[in-house]
Amino acid sequence: MSDTRRSWNVATRNHNAHKGDQTGALRAGTELLFDEELELLGPLAGRSIVHLQCNSGQDSLCLARRGASVVGVDFSDEAIAFARRLSVDSEIAARFVEAEVVGWLQSTDDRFDLAFASYGATGWLPDLDAWARGVHRILRPGGALVYVEFHPIAWSFGSEAPFAPTGDDYFARDPFVEPVGDYVARSGAALGAVGGGSAGENDVPATSWQHGLAEVLQAVIGSGLRLERIVEWPYSNGCRLLDGLVPVDGRRWTWPPGVARLPLMYGLRATR
Repeated sequence: MSDTRRSWNVATRNHNAHKGDQTGALRAGTELLFDEELELLGPLAGRSIVHLQCNSGQDSLCLARRGASVVGVDFSDEAIAFARRLSVDSEIAARFVEAEVVGWLQSTDDRFDLAFASYGATGWLPDLDAWARGVHRILRPGGALVYVEFHPIAWSFGSEAPFAPTGDDYFARDPFVEPVGDYVARSGAALGAVGGGSAGENDVPATSWQHGLAEVLQAVIGSGLRLERIVEWPYSNGCRLLDGLVPVDGRRWTWPPGVARLPLMYGLRATR
């Protein structure tokens, strides 16, 4: 088992420790998807959709609850086991596959109307071209990739005002090696933290890569997919990317007053 996978297993346990009764929340109709995702995805009823790097499956199950036939794929055995239990306990049907995403894209016989990736996805992959070619492969003709992601420029800035560009090099080529952090605790209720849960330390290093926006777009276009839409937003959904961001309605975080806004999130839709 790779260190990155082990780090994500620890992080998954930590994140879910903060979220309380997730089964009860799903049964009560709690919506975890954001309007930006739903608008790019379009109608879901009767559609087949794969959620790539689905983590613990909460968003996947919200897609299924809207009438989609959903497959979630993730390499973390901890996350997939949790997702399968949550599906059974919430009585929302979905299929969850434990697999490294690029290898699965290149080998599966399944085909889909939609491929969905969201928040912290391609940064864990060294080869974006292989990922994009795999997405093209598993889409039916006329199918679409929808990807909503935190904007990579956010990591280049310090965490507090005045948000000087003292963070990571936007064009960094070397991998970053550090444990997966407890961003659920840092983000609080915006990511479903309800308090009372106890999370442990994560000292297992994980490897990630910086992929600029142009690099992602070029990989998608180079795979043969046709870019239909690209959007940027000056806020982040759920996750408090920088400590100095302030909360706004809708479980979002944005720049404080007096700070020039930069994009914190982008979304794209591309079709086969």
